[in-house]
Amino acid sequence: MAAPVEVVVLVVDNDRDGSAAAALAASPLPVRSAVERTPGIASVRNRLLDLASDCDAVAFIDDDEVPLPGWLDALVRTWLETGAAAVMGRVVSVFETDADPWILATGVFRRRSRPTGLELRAAACGSLLVDLRQLRDAKVRFDPRIGLAGGEDTLFSRQLIAAGGRIVWCDESLAEDRVPAERVTREWAMRRAFNGGNSAVHVDLALAARAGERTLVRASAVAGGAARAVLGALRHAGGRLAGDLEADARGLRTAHRGRGMVAAALGHRHLEYVRETRHA
Repeated sequence: MAAPVEVVVLVVDNDRDGSAAAALAASPLPVRSAVERTPGIASVRNRLLDLASDCDAVAFIDDDEVPLPGWLDALVRTWLETGAAAVMGRVVSVFETDADPWILATGVFRRRSRPTGLELRAAACGSLLVDLRQLRDAKVRFDPRIGLAGGEDTLFSRQLIAAGGRIVWCDESLAEDRVPAERVTREWAMRRAFNGGNSAVHVDLALAARAGERTLVRASAVAGGAARAVLGALRHAGGRLAGDLEADARGLRTAHRGRGMVAAALGHRHLEYVRETRHA
């Protein structure tokens, strides 16, 4: 570890029936846990912040990710060296089955390496250490209204930056995202692209303080989204005719992202993470 620290493992179970109880009981490490009955990742992350209220920092990692050796050490070291409000680590995709080259060409699973210390304009929470003192000073929380739609981490990080916090990159902190076979499909990739465009516009709308600003966001999203939809479709068609795999795949992804932007501007919120309701 970069410095003598006490590590506390925090787990929030988002199943109202507490189905993770057996796994938690079998953990070889002490675990501080809670059941969060409100569906959505935003509510889960807010509950984690509450569980960590006596800690100096919290490091988020998604439930489908596996930290590699040195993951936390690198995050802590970068945090202590930079004094940043948050530090984002690198996540790499690992596929259960061989991925279709077309899916890889879309870029939906592409995650770039960046220089450690680089300041970011937004961050995802799949691998993110947050300084809790600076977070409390900034008075930022995750917005539960978008917990089932996605983009809550982008909104959270942009609000933290707007309050004066710095978010930096740590390239030495690595976690693996285990991608199941059902996600390595064209349908999933295009739905992801649509949701990305949709949630990005809703984040911009949430950050707009005045009605006039929100009108400009909607107008820009309609114009920009429509342009992406048309140009992306043309690139997709041209790539298909020319046998250009990347143009084919990335063009269709761009078109679906544009569609998502227009839909958001017109008031539609895509609930990417909604679950089927279970009946007794």
